[in-house]
Amino acid sequence: MDNNTKKMIMLEHYQNPLNHGLINDEGYVKVNMNSKTCIDNLDFMYKIEDNVIKDVKFDGEACAISTSSSSIMTNLIIGKTVEEAYNIIENYERMINEEEYDKELLEEANCYDEIYKQPNRKKCALLPYEGLKKILSENK
Repeated sequence: MDNNTKKMIMLEHYQNPLNHGLINDEGYVKVNMNSKTCIDNLDFMYKIEDNVIKDVKFDGEACAISTSSSSIMTNLIIGKTVEEAYNIIENYERMINEEEYDKELLEEANCYDEIYKQPNRKKCALLPYEGLKKILSENK
């Protein structure tokens, strides 16, 4: 993926985020994630039924990296099993940390494959995945 494509993906998901906006539904579990180093303060709502992530919503104040990363992540995990979601998280973290990972699995999330060049932005890109991991571990 060339740098222009990466920027276009990030910008599109920042300006028009998918699954944006919280809802009032007791079938969802909610987690707040925030960053001490950036403005990021996002709420995520997950609906998990029969070991499948049925829906994800998010909202809050965040930088372009966190917002676009959240949008891409929600699109990646809806319809996936909990095990598949853990695999996506693990591969995403490997990518962010410059380790070997499955590029095909991450689809548009590959646009962050060079975020390590801006170490202060790694936390922004990881924030939604850390929230997902927290929800999945608390709801086993």
